[in-house]
Amino acid sequence: MQHTVRFVLDDKIVEIDFLKVPGLKPSTTVLNYLRSGPLHKGVKESCTEGDCGACTIVVAEPGNNGSLIYKALDSCLVFLPMIHGKQLITVENLALSGKNGNTLHPVQQMMIETNGTQCGYCTPGIVMSLFALFKNHIDPSREVIEDALTGNLCRCTGYEPILEAARKACTDGKDHFSGREKMIFSMLKEITTGRKTLEIQTEKQTYYKPFTLAEALRLRKKNPEAALISGSTDVALRQTKNREFLPLILDISAIDELKTFRESNDNYVFGAGLTLEQVKDITEKRIPSFHKILKIFGSLQIRNIATIGGNIGSASPIGDTLPVLFALGAKIKISSPTLKRIIGIEDFITGYRQTCLRNDELITEVIVPKTPSGVTFGSYKVSKRKDLDISTVTGAFRLKTLEGIVAEIVLAFGGMAAMTKRALKTEEYLEGKKWTRETIQEAMIILNREFDPLSDARAGAEFRKTVAANLLLKFYLETN
Repeated sequence: MQHTVRFVLDDKIVEIDFLKVPGLKPSTTVLNYLRSGPLHKGVKESCTEGDCGACTIVVAEPGNNGSLIYKALDSCLVFLPMIHGKQLITVENLALSGKNGNTLHPVQQMMIETNGTQCGYCTPGIVMSLFALFKNHIDPSREVIEDALTGNLCRCTGYEPILEAARKACTDGKDHFSGREKMIFSMLKEITTGRKTLEIQTEKQTYYKPFTLAEALRLRKKNPEAALISGSTDVALRQTKNREFLPLILDISAIDELKTFRESNDNYVFGAGLTLEQVKDITEKRIPSFHKILKIFGSLQIRNIATIGGNIGSASPIGDTLPVLFALGAKIKISSPTLKRIIGIEDFITGYRQTCLRNDELITEVIVPKTPSGVTFGSYKVSKRKDLDISTVTGAFRLKTLEGIVAEIVLAFGGMAAMTKRALKTEEYLEGKKWTRETIQEAMIILNREFDPLSDARAGAEFRKTVAANLLLKFYLETN
């Protein structure tokens, strides 16, 4: 076991022993850690739930052939042990210091030249999102730039100057970080050599971070009451928003065995630890209906942390991925120290934020069958705003017709009940009927009566029922 967290900051290895730093605990967020010191105040605290982007940092981790992979993250959602073995980059690191003063990074310089900042509160977070864009894309399209900035809110500039700054800055990806990559890569490899399980124990909190699936399953069985985190975008809010203290945490975010993808003749198999951004990229050509929903899931900062296994395991009634996985007929592979089992996703979700996962099990894979010929999918999300918003209603539909007759149909909805559910009565009505506008209008009446959703801050019950019926109509119109 290893008891300290190590990462690279300011081009040197930082080691944190939580027993020697007063006020610091394993679940301290990277945001609070940076704000507590004197040198990295550029990171700002605002929403503390990943909505505003003012706390955006960039984390670099080892890639292939000595390269680094740069990711923008919301530091308010990241616990300190999650950056073990990675490079932490803040806005203070971007300018290059020299004998004649500082030379601004290209993204900083373009923000000035395009008048991309006014009050300045959100600027450091925006600059860090631009820096990640700079390191990952050369001459990005407007769509790519907008996606990179979706997680950053600005009250002053109207975004156009910021978009222009991105376009002008991201031309070649070369900066002073490029010349230091081999050095940083070697430092990170020094930290991760051996990869012993982190076991951090303070007076009131214990944090485990294993690096193999076998060790994770052992710890899971030994500590069934531990809060499980893979990306922490959900669990972190229990601490930041609900002020909940988490005495025991099992962090499975660094297990490479859970970050694989493979394709067989019949299935796509996603490791449960793949981030939603990785899944989005994988599904672009393979499963377009899934990719469509993931494009408007949260923000890039959130998708870079959140995992497909974590999103399924949270069993949220308004989880964006679940209706799509229902419609796709996905299956979940679950492992314990002694047993592996595969269960359909409809059986895996058992109630409001409840699953059939036993207290010695972990989700290890998500199995998605390939689409047979003649089957059509549709996926839709309705929310108050298009980007970075929780869904009001999500619908995902699967249809197979034979000579204009409905042979098979699945209508799965989120936001209509305490859990993702299929509209079974409406499906039963549609099967064997002609796929016509008249049939759909009758089905919409049945669908309107099938659910009894809640009214809440996002929408009233009647609105949700109307939207669900209209999504069915929309699907029909798009298939004709």
